[in-house]
Amino acid sequence: MGRSLHPGAWWLWALALGTAATRTTNPLLLALLVAVSAYVVATRRPDTPWSRSYGAFVKLALAVLLIRLLFATLLGSPIPGTHTLFTLPEVALPAWAQGIRLGGEVTAEALTFALYDGLKLATLLICVGAANALANPSRLLKSLPGALYETGVAVVVALTFAPNLIADVQRLRAARRLRGRPDKGVRGLLQVGLPVLEGALERSVSLAAAMDARGYGRTAQVPAAVRRTTAALTLGGLLGVCAGTYGLLTAEGGTYGVPVLLAGVTAALAGLKLGGRRCLRTRYRPDRWDVRAWLVVASGVAVAALVTLASVRDPAALHPGVVPLVAPTLPVWPAAAVLLGLLPAFAAPDPEEPS
Repeated sequence: MGRSLHPGAWWLWALALGTAATRTTNPLLLALLVAVSAYVVATRRPDTPWSRSYGAFVKLALAVLLIRLLFATLLGSPIPGTHTLFTLPEVALPAWAQGIRLGGEVTAEALTFALYDGLKLATLLICVGAANALANPSRLLKSLPGALYETGVAVVVALTFAPNLIADVQRLRAARRLRGRPDKGVRGLLQVGLPVLEGALERSVSLAAAMDARGYGRTAQVPAAVRRTTAALTLGGLLGVCAGTYGLLTAEGGTYGVPVLLAGVTAALAGLKLGGRRCLRTRYRPDRWDVRAWLVVASGVAVAALVTLASVRDPAALHPGVVPLVAPTLPVWPAAAVLLGLLPAFAAPDPEEPS
């Protein structure tokens, strides 16, 4: 474990790449972001069950992209266009449904706009999938601050029991097949589900007894004023983070987005720090935040910052127009900034072998 990278560094790197994806609709830059995340995953993903989730996120991203294109085809688009690709039969809707269209002309401009919009969301999902494939979830939850200790324990227990439930279902279905009994359909599901739920309940009771015997759930006594201050800071900080994030994602909130986001993050961190006083616990072999973790995070932050700067200085290059329809071009220095995200493929340690 000493050679592993801190899981929080992987998440910060991936979220920074996702932030860069939200600042552009250029399909070439978005494809480059996907390629960067895929290369890092291919070179630094450990051979563990949870690391195989990257493929599932890629499939989810493709499904989101197809659904976005399907909606633009069936429901139309507010984007005007002159290049009609084909015409679908249009369904007449009542007067109260004005503004909604089913069928009709499908233009190249509308599909291109939907493609750019869906590709942005798909790239964000793939970046999140990269974090899931690279960061050990149990180690990440163990690194949570003390204020989130109970939540971390609950999620760790859930992550532990989910594979056991799947293994129980597979074992019971195999046993029923060997006995010549049906294991599919509603009847098979009911007859397999009852033993699975019974086994899960027994394990839950055993785990609760073991955790109670080891002192889980103990909290320290803190003054009422500290509890109220903690709640106010945490709630106010989360509201500030939401408002600041909304400001960053909208053109109107560009002036107040960053200050409000920074103030919200500061207040939330202060609330979590105060809330940690209630938790009495120690960490066995805590993950260390070393130089390599800083390099990984710095590479992601550099990508997000430079792409955001490029979106302000040259918005036409990062947001190619669809009316009139023009072919997107790859801007040179934003593309070079995205390539900085490849640094973890060389700076991060080699993936550990599963124990």
